[in-house]
Amino acid sequence: MSKLKIAVLISGNGSNLQTIIDKIEEGYINAEISVVVSNKENAYGLTRACERKIKTEIVDKKTYPMKKDRNKKLMQVLGEANVELVVLAGFLEIIADEIIEKYENKIINIHPSIIPSFSGKGYYGEKVHRKVIKSGVKVTGATVHFVNKETDGGPIIMQKAISVNFDDDTRSIQKKVLNIEHEILPLAVKLISEGKIEVVGNRVKVK
Repeated sequence: MSKLKIAVLISGNGSNLQTIIDKIEEGYINAEISVVVSNKENAYGLTRACERKIKTEIVDKKTYPMKKDRNKKLMQVLGEANVELVVLAGFLEIIADEIIEKYENKIINIHPSIIPSFSGKGYYGEKVHRKVIKSGVKVTGATVHFVNKETDGGPIIMQKAISVNFDDDTRSIQKKVLNIEHEILPLAVKLISEGKIEVVGNRVKVK
């Protein structure tokens, strides 16, 4: 079976990227990362990619101030890399509609909550965990989903929950959620690479 060609889009540390790299090297995922794209030139995830000799691209506001120009460049990068799956691993920029249309059900995102709770416009990064603590919920978690034109509204591939304890704070919740992100994101990529994911309407069937 040929390897699935992946683009991983990042904005920061790239720990989810590292997990995917590790799982590919272990043979757990039948894929190759064709390119890593960051919208931040100082993102540590770029260093992680360079250490593995993975091609990198920076598509940032400094080089491309206009959103339409960043979209055009990103579309070009994905096309030149012959990407079959786009993985958003902490990418803090909204994906343009034209890219979503071209890569329908071929873009996945990891979100740090159990969607539809604590999701949608404005819910990203530590903001999610602060809302979790403030709300008093007893459970949170992470979700891998396909990306569509509704923020955090695409078909859900998988979710996993963790308990929120009374003495938890934003940092401890973030750490626990990140641990399960490192588990379910590579699993989702693995299932997609094996052709075991089918989208039916707004639901996902795992074969």
